[in-house]
Amino acid sequence: MTIDTEDLINSIMDSLGRINYIKPEEIPNIDLYMDQVTTFMDKKLKNTTRNPQEDKILTKTMINNYAKNDLLPPPVKKKYTKEHVLLLIFIYYYKGILSINDIQTLLKPITEKYFGTEEEFSLEDIYNEVFSLEKEQVEVLQNDILQKFQLAKETFQDAPEEDAEFLQIFSFICLLSFDVYVKRLLIEKLIDDIKKPDESKENGKENSKKK
Repeated sequence: MTIDTEDLINSIMDSLGRINYIKPEEIPNIDLYMDQVTTFMDKKLKNTTRNPQEDKILTKTMINNYAKNDLLPPPVKKKYTKEHVLLLIFIYYYKGILSINDIQTLLKPITEKYFGTEEEFSLEDIYNEVFSLEKEQVEVLQNDILQKFQLAKETFQDAPEEDAEFLQIFSFICLLSFDVYVKRLLIEKLIDDIKKPDESKENGKENSKKK
């Protein structure tokens, strides 16, 4: 087994450096039919997939399921607004690590207060704030990945020569996976804390009904 680890890490760094988000001004200001939404998302996010030639960013079935599960407000006369597209971008990034219920918990307070309203602080403002933060984190992530890569290269120094390279890649994957695991636990804990006030309200309503 031969892997050019230097080329591999350079490729990863290069990919991270090209990470960009869909800017609100790139989203059409006119309402879109579902086919137009899927085409737009596919065009903008295709290169973020593992297999760009095969993977689908969004399908009609996905969008319908999001609406059924209250992740996405229903379209108006079969058309989706710019705010719908912003929410779909959030869902796209969340769905790889969070359950439908967790995404619903996270987005519900946002959609209830800011979707389709005349609030001075808009859904687009929230989107811009969050994604500008994430863009600033790219360099931090690059440094963190490089550090983990160097740590992994120092492992298995006494392993058989023919196995050492694979085992070091294995170590690298384990370090990255543990990082994802810990962060996912933290995200789930935060979401559970968001749920608690809503659950208390629901329990209060049920108790009132019983009385």
